[in-house]
Amino acid sequence: MNIDAYKILGVPSTASSAEIKAAYRELVKKHHPDAGGDQKKILDLNAAWELLGDQENRISYDRKKNEYYSLVKESERRSQRNARANAAVKVAKGHSSKADKTLSDWLEKVYMPIDQLLGQIINPFPNQIKALSADPYDDLLMSDFCNYLEKSRTRLEKVTHLFRSIRTPHSAEGFGLSLYHCLSQVEDALGEFERYTMGYIDSYLHDGKEMLREAKQRRTRLKEEFRRLKI
Repeated sequence: MNIDAYKILGVPSTASSAEIKAAYRELVKKHHPDAGGDQKKILDLNAAWELLGDQENRISYDRKKNEYYSLVKESERRSQRNARANAAVKVAKGHSSKADKTLSDWLEKVYMPIDQLLGQIINPFPNQIKALSADPYDDLLMSDFCNYLEKSRTRLEKVTHLFRSIRTPHSAEGFGLSLYHCLSQVEDALGEFERYTMGYIDSYLHDGKEMLREAKQRRTRLKEEFRRLKI
């Protein structure tokens, strides 16, 4: 829509033919070059009059004008919808990015050091128990085994502190629960081994071995899951 004929003539779109004609004549007199007016203004007035002075031209102009403004409004609505959609995407991305950062921090600051400490408890056990089995009643061998248990207990305390230091992210709740069960199994295993050292009752040793074996398997599954969760 190149011009707004109604605006040029200073009349509303509901103006009658007589009102349009009167407005045109008044403006032509005012802006006519012979009266010191602007030639460009006269050209605009004549163009507006050509569109509105004839009834058929006016009907055609009004139809095109309405179609034009309908398209403009639809374009504006589309732009607004796109703007809202883009804003929603940005918010979603912001939340996703924040969630990813929270998970990444938890894996780095909680899970990874815990896994390392668990390895320092679980991995040496086969050699420790093999050495003790040579002669469980040998004071030196038993002392070495008790020293291993003491160090393991200290490491487990660090593990517990780490696990409680940062809340498990919502996206890793299942992972965190499995990690908790792994810690519990290690703790229970150490308790069984300590009972064994005080009374040499084989059932304590057997139960402790089973608990630690299950903890080792769970730790392996956690490491596999960690590779999937890692950002």
